Formats: sequence, C-alpha cells, structure tokens
Amino acid sequence: MGRIKALLVGIDDYPASVASALGGCANDIAEAGLLLADLAGEQTDLAVLLNGEATVDAVTDAVLRHLGSAGPGDTALLWFSGHGTQEVATGGDLLIEATGLNQALVCVDGPLLDKRLGVLLDRVAAGGAQVTAVLDCCHSGGATREAELTERFAPPRPGWDLDAREVRGPGGPPRHVLLAASRLDEPSYEGWFEGRRHGAFTYALVGAVRAAGPGATCRELLAGAAARVQRAGSTQHPVLFPDLPGGAADRPLLGGPARTAGPHLLRYGTEGWEVDCGAVHGLREGGAQAQGTTFAALDEGPGRGVVRALEVSAARTLVAPVGWEPEPERVYPVGLSEVALPPASVTVDGSPEDARQVAAALGPLLRLVDGAEQARGLHFRVRVRDGRAQVLRRDGTEFTAALPLRGPGDAGRVADCLAHLTRWHQLRDLAPRPSLLDGLVELEILPWGSDEPLRPGASGEIVCVYGSGPRPPWVSIRLHNRSADRTLWCVLLDLTDRYASSSVLFPGHFVGPGCTGHALDGDPVQLSLPASRAAVPGAEARDWLKLIVADRELNTLPFQLPAWDTVAEPRDLGPVLGAAGRWTAVTVPLRTLVP
Repeated sequence: MGRIKALLVGIDDYPASVASALGGCANDIAEAGLLLADLAGEQTDLAVLLNGEATVDAVTDAVLRHLGSAGPGDTALLWFSGHGTQEVATGGDLLIEATGLNQALVCVDGPLLDKRLGVLLDRVAAGGAQVTAVLDCCHSGGATREAELTERFAPPRPGWDLDAREVRGPGGPPRHVLLAASRLDEPSYEGWFEGRRHGAFTYALVGAVRAAGPGATCRELLAGAAARVQRAGSTQHPVLFPDLPGGAADRPLLGGPARTAGPHLLRYGTEGWEVDCGAVHGLREGGAQAQGTTFAALDEGPGRGVVRALEVSAARTLVAPVGWEPEPERVYPVGLSEVALPPASVTVDGSPEDARQVAAALGPLLRLVDGAEQARGLHFRVRVRDGRAQVLRRDGTEFTAALPLRGPGDAGRVADCLAHLTRWHQLRDLAPRPSLLDGLVELEILPWGSDEPLRPGASGEIVCVYGSGPRPPWVSIRLHNRSADRTLWCVLLDLTDRYASSSVLFPGHFVGPGCTGHALDGDPVQLSLPASRAAVPGAEARDWLKLIVADRELNTLPFQLPAWDTVAEPRDLGPVLGAAGRWTAVTVPLRTLVP
C-alpha cells in the first residue's frame, strides 16, 4: 500500500442564506478519520475542512494541491459530508444529464458542480494515483440527509450557477470511482446511530469497511453499505460509478490492484440473504421456478458456501444458505453453480473419450445430449478431427476458429468457448414477455449531424455504409423516455459479431420522464470494422444494440463479455435465460458495410 492522501470535508453550520444546518457531518468526518488511522496508520496524510473552512475555493484548492500530490501507487480519497442540491438542466447540459437535472455539492458559500468536481478528480488521477470519492449528500449519485432522519438537500438559491457546459472535461470514462449516498434523483439522510448523529451512508460504509477489512473492493463495500442502509430503514439507494469490471470499482478502497469481479454478490438484506441476480439476468421469475438453482461463494472453496434460490424477482434472488452460516455483516462474491433448466445443449462428434472429456468440463449453462436426441433451443455441435475441435451451428458452419482437443486441459478451453457463446446468444436473444415498461423508452440511431433517425430495411437491419476513402460512418444514438411520470433506468449493450458485449455506449443511468439519454454523452459513435478486417469492398461487421429498461438499477457485470478471440481466461458471468418482470428489452440489428 502506498501513501493515502485523504481530504475530509464536513459541513454542519451552513449560513441561513445558503442552506439549513445539519448535525451529523462533523461526526461523519471524525469517524472516517478514525477508520483511516486504524487501517493505514502513518501512511495516511490527512487534510480536514470543517464548516466555515469548506468554501468552494478551499475545497477546489485542497483537491488540486493535497490530493494532487498523490502519485503512482498512492491513493487519493475525498470524503464529503453535507448538503447536495439540483436544478433543471438546459441546453447542452441535457446531453450529459439524462435525468434533466444538474447536481452539485453545497459548500459553505455555495455550490460546487459535480461535473467540475469530476474534472478535478480526474486531473488528480492523471498523476497516477488511485482516486476515490465518497459523497454523503443528496443527489450524490450524479456526482440529501428523516426527526428520525434529516434530509441532506439544499434548494438552489438565486444566483447559483449550476451550468455544466463550462466545466465538462475531456471525453472518455472517469478516472476516479464514486461511492455515493443515493441515486442522483434521490435524497440521502442523517439520523441517530448508537447515540450519535451520522449520515446513514457514512455510518453504513464505515461499518462495512470494518467488517470486511482493507482488502475488500469498492464494489463489495458498496453492496455491504447499501444493505446496511436499507436495514436501517432509509429509503436511499447508494450508488457505485463507474461499475465496469476490472477497473477502479474492483480495487480496494485504500489502494491495491484490481481483483477479478465475481459475477454476483451475496448480502444480507431487509428480507434475508439475497443475490443480485434476477429475472433480467435470465432466471425465471417466481418461487417454484427457482427450484434447483444454486450459487456458490467463490472464496469458500469447492462444495462450500452454497446458497439455494427461494424466490426470483426482477433484479435479485432471495436465497437460503445450505449447510453453512454466512456472516450477516459480510458480502460474498458468488457464481452460478446450478441452474434449474440448462439453456443450451451440446453433441460431440468424435470418440467416446472426446465426449467424456468435454462433458466433464461443461459448466451449469450447458448439457451434453446424445446425437439422436432432438435438441431444442440453442445447440452446438462439437466435431473432433485430428486433435482439433470445431464448434458448429446446426447447419454445419463454424462459430469460431477450431480449438485444440488432445486432453482434459484442452477440453476445458472448448467448454469455456461453449459457455461464452451461450452467454452471448442468450444476451442477444433475451426477450421478456409483455411488461408495463414496454414502449416507454425509444432507441434512435441517427447519422451524425442529422435529426432524421435511420430506419431498418427489408432485412430488419439498419445498414450504415462507409464513405469514400474509405471513411467509417459516424452516428449519434439517443434514448427517449416517452413516459410522462416515470424515471427509468436504462443500459445500452453493444453485442458484436466477435461475440463481445459491452455497455460502454450507455453504461447504466436513470433517464427522467420526457428526457433523453445520449450515448457517449452526446459524442459521435464511430461504426468501424474491427482492426483485423480490411476495409475492402464487401467487408462488413454486425452489431446488435440491446436496450434494457428497468425501474431500478441492475447488476451489469453479467452483461459484459470480451470478444472471444481476446479471451484468455473466461469468467463465470452467470445466466441469461429469458424471463418476465418489471423490465423490458429492445434489440436493433446494425450492419456496417464497405460498398
């Protein structure tokens, strides 16, 4: 662990002209400081701004000077406890604010726009440090605390400038990770905990860190803190952003290398033990349909740490531990170990030993069937000749290049390929039954600079053509929430013909009623062939854009797949089988063609 450069900002004593007073922010900062001292000791270099010290200029300067002195191997941590605010966004701000609102932290003398704070933190990260921000204020998921809990929200005052256009940073994903007290459209709260006033999120997060220890990742800590917040009775929903696998979300809070993220997390919620895998990830919704599905804790060893599914809802599954007693204060990474109905079948055209080796390596998403059995649904033929295995479609064409098959180790690689292809196809073909959310969000693809959406041709595909040169086409992609009163959570997946799936275009965000979400925050999207394909006449690439809409955030890890030809060690990302619930999906086939 390198140095910990920490900036702790807490404001209770707001001037009446700015915001109402709070009572737990200084306590939050004191508790955060004790946590850092216990975990990092002399490696912590701490700066504290309390009440009147925490002006916009002072916070800005401390971020740049104090946190900015962190270098490679160090961790820069900002912890803010106070009010948040928001107001209606206009003009160009609407490209990056899909809720139609701008958010800001409220310093003692006024607002610090969350977009500006993000630019400052990314500037710190450019020096090589790992940068983490913990924001315990209202609407912090874009960046408020009832007499049980007090809301941490300050209404915007006349003269406050919350225009984000002047502070927007360079394109690309943020270089810092955010642990926020609430969604960007929600308040967060403070109340009495063990005889002292605290922010509900700070109290929960500190407890989660102490229970898990310094090696727990931000993803695991956020899941643990969110469960504690809900058990405490608060209605806020803490947020982790960005949450893509392998990045800052999967590093420990106080520094260290990223860990491979488990596909799902087991935690103790308000109704008991639950896993963040539900109908939208493919499990069949309900109770009876869940029978036979199990998850296994990845860190507990083979055959240990198993939980059995009891009831599946849209975004989570209630489970019961089997033969063990998990600790309620911990969060456990888990993977699917059994599924009630295997989604794909495999036949092996080779020797009996070839079939035995492949069958032994198959995971829960696949089953070996006899060649005479009439397989329904997704089916693979594995043809083995001269130590090579071809993975074929029903019509005999190849899915991928042939793989070696000369022993059990090679059989594992073949099984990995089959599992990868299964997950990709189930993602692409995921089609829920009728939902209350059907038709509320419209996906549009437009030539860059045009306001006329592209329409599918007779094949059902949207075709985008290279220009002379050849020059790849550029488009804009937008998501319109046509609902009059629903704020809806959306993620846009790009599934490619190299069997990859990514949510980089629109990673998961709430879109307000009547508002529009823009892929890449309104920047142009280039539709180009993969580097491995020459842009010669007749060359083409296919994508399937899949919009998933829900009424709450979803675990997006099972939606992420690298291209198969770049996979070294595939991860178990869990099932995608198809189900119904309070979510819906739309798929738009897209073909990019060199004429």
